[in-house]
Amino acid sequence: MQDQGPSPRKRTGGRRRRQNKRKKHQLGRLPTETQLGEPRFRVIETRGNTKKTRALATNVASVADGGDTVEAEIEDVVENPANPNYVRRNIITKGALVETSEGTARVTSRPGQTGQVNAVLVE
Repeated sequence: MQDQGPSPRKRTGGRRRRQNKRKKHQLGRLPTETQLGEPRFRVIETRGNTKKTRALATNVASVADGGDTVEAEIEDVVENPANPNYVRRNIITKGALVETSEGTARVTSRPGQTGQVNAVLVE
């Protein structure tokens, strides 16, 4: 895992030396990569005494069509601009196009962060 923060390189291309050791809060985590399947969740503790619910797998989406929202079943991942490989592996991320029982929808939430899939129908 790589820690977050400024780039280790200067504008000129030279390397910057670290001023201090890496701190625990600077470390990131591996991506969740929510899969299509029977719903599975994991609760992780984050900074500030809060928790995140990560969706490891899900097959349900809240699909918005204009004013009303319907809970629909996800059937397939059609397109994923984040990574073309994710379509073959049926991984759901924000921006992915999914085929639902209501029609084709674009995912607007981050399932690996919020634990739910919110989507908007695509005409």
